[in-house]
Amino acid sequence: MLLSPVNYSLAFCFLRASTMGIKGQLEVEVDIKISGDLFHELFGSRPHHVPNYTPDKIHNCEVHQGAFGKPGSVIYWNYTLDGKKCVAKEIVEVIDKENKYIRFKIIEGDLLNEFKSLTVSIQVIPKGEITGVKWIAEFEKIHDDGPYPTKLMDFVIAVTRDIEAHHLKN
Repeated sequence: MLLSPVNYSLAFCFLRASTMGIKGQLEVEVDIKISGDLFHELFGSRPHHVPNYTPDKIHNCEVHQGAFGKPGSVIYWNYTLDGKKCVAKEIVEVIDKENKYIRFKIIEGDLLNEFKSLTVSIQVIPKGEITGVKWIAEFEKIHDDGPYPTKLMDFVIAVTRDIEAHHLKN
């Protein structure tokens, strides 16, 4: 099974204000050989199925408020990042089926130990025989010398690859 190459499209946009930390955006695009509709539906409507495809990275996903597939819902994740068991609570801000775009804001959890704010978006981009999956992390660092969300981006690339591999195998 040959997976598609990762198309890194890294973009940093830093803004600095005297009373604020560093704000930025980091994005990566991963080309996959499975249906973009399937990928968008998985994260948009059935995120609780993601642990089935990548159990070593994402262990559990449950809805705490609202319903899967509905903006305004609060979703809770258990995952392993960089060898550490972590949790995240997110609010689903946008699910745009027409443009295959999802955005959620992290409101609690381990990622907020390093970032004052963090919003993650996923957009599926049809490209003929392949599909691009663009992940965008918009963040504000707590400390100017603190980390950028590169480990998170490596993580989402690996999750994307696991989902692709599972569907190519079946």
